[in-house]
Amino acid sequence: MISPFLVLAIGTCLTNSLVPEKEKDPKYWRDQAQQTLKNALRLQTLNTNVAKNVIMFLGDGMGVSTVTAARILKGQLHHSPGEETRLEMDKFPYVALSKTYNTNAQVPDSAGTATAYLCGVKANEGTVGVSAATQRTECNTTQGNEVTSILRWAKDAGKSVGIVTTTRVNHATPSAAYAHSADRDWYSDNEMPPEALSQGCKDIAYQLMHNVRDIEVIMGGGRKYMFPKNRTDVEYEMDEKARGTRLDGLNLIDIWKSFKPKHKHSHYVWNRTELLALDPYTVDYLLGLFEPGDMQYELNRNNVTDPSLSEMVEMAIKILSKNPKGFFLLVEGGRIDHGHHEGKAKQALHEAVEMDRAIGQAGTMTSVEDTLTVVTADHSHVFTFGGYTPRGNSIFGLAPMVSDTDKKPFTAILYGNGPGYKVVGGERENVSMVDYAHNNYQAQSAVPLRHETHGGEDVAIFAKGPMAHLLHGVHEQNYIPHVMAYAACIGANRDHCASASLSGSPSPGPLLFLLALLPLAILF
Repeated sequence: MISPFLVLAIGTCLTNSLVPEKEKDPKYWRDQAQQTLKNALRLQTLNTNVAKNVIMFLGDGMGVSTVTAARILKGQLHHSPGEETRLEMDKFPYVALSKTYNTNAQVPDSAGTATAYLCGVKANEGTVGVSAATQRTECNTTQGNEVTSILRWAKDAGKSVGIVTTTRVNHATPSAAYAHSADRDWYSDNEMPPEALSQGCKDIAYQLMHNVRDIEVIMGGGRKYMFPKNRTDVEYEMDEKARGTRLDGLNLIDIWKSFKPKHKHSHYVWNRTELLALDPYTVDYLLGLFEPGDMQYELNRNNVTDPSLSEMVEMAIKILSKNPKGFFLLVEGGRIDHGHHEGKAKQALHEAVEMDRAIGQAGTMTSVEDTLTVVTADHSHVFTFGGYTPRGNSIFGLAPMVSDTDKKPFTAILYGNGPGYKVVGGERENVSMVDYAHNNYQAQSAVPLRHETHGGEDVAIFAKGPMAHLLHGVHEQNYIPHVMAYAACIGANRDHCASASLSGSPSPGPLLFLLALLPLAILF
């Protein structure tokens, strides 16, 4: 048992030693505040340019507590205390909150939320690309209730489009960009009930290849859903779980290739080496499937076979940027969510830090003058950290005291429910006896569940670039794609763009000003 007095002494020592000298001077904080004020005053000049490009970063399960913990981790990975560190998304000038509930769920899932922030319509839990008139698992409620996404709106406007994810490319988040399904779990026809197949519903992998045939960039996991059942995987030849799943015998990779014009350069790659060997300036279409299912966690990633999210984003932007009309790119840090569901906070937070690297990479390759970048989450998790930890305490470390009830130590990170609930000898597990810094350590939870659950609180929206100021205050989640479409002059709401060029200039601002003066002109 760790002595509570020793823990308290260590905490006091850390608190005193990790306060930088400059922070002891009030002038440091006053100067910082004044500089922040000057930066805020500059925002009075609004960026009302047309967004030639739109990039949406979606951190699956990246609630506000996850953002804060990832910020601290990022700093500590650079040998700083961490709390003062700035994530790339922290640098965005506009921040709002998103109400994440589904039409039939107080605490949402990733499918109904994806339909909201991509299609602009709130939907039922478990459904993608359909309105709330569609009931989950009921195929016959799909027809006539399909809704299109901002990816489709961008494609119809002549822009290039891309999807990059660390999950399966037919997982809930990306699927709402192109599919219409009564069930998010219909990855291939192997996962569909006979009734749905007989009623004519198509699986999500099939829809990926057929619904929007000219998506320029698709990268993530999900190989096995593209091949006939029991087809051996190219990478995991001995793993039965990695084998093809399709009952219809289709090879969707071949179908993808067949849809591409002969004079275009189309490339299918399955590993990092092949991806990085490509010349993006000669690639017209890219399909990269790097795992049979979801991609590996960043901490477990094989640097030979699996690219990082940052590397995929860099390649995607290079390919998409060749279109003079611009592009729309959806990027999902999808395994933040999986880490939390498994109670593995270290995996989840490293996924969030990697997504932040990808945000920074995108920022260096684009300009706020013509690129709207939005970073948000679909939902939160019952993840928290606390315990009066001192400045610079390892985000994965212990609180500086023991429980005043059971006299045992506890980690700063805790979950409201999940697989980390453990009882040893009728009492809460003594975490000082386990390796709580292990990559796969499952943080203690209050309620035992095999899988930790989502949280229902609002999530943050960070925005920069043209019309980013339209994201402010507290919004319904389905508002987000309407802002992105308005900024890019795509979709249905384009009246303000009558005199604006789709290439990104001139700004629609003067037109809006003139329209505002019309009532006065009529009066006089």
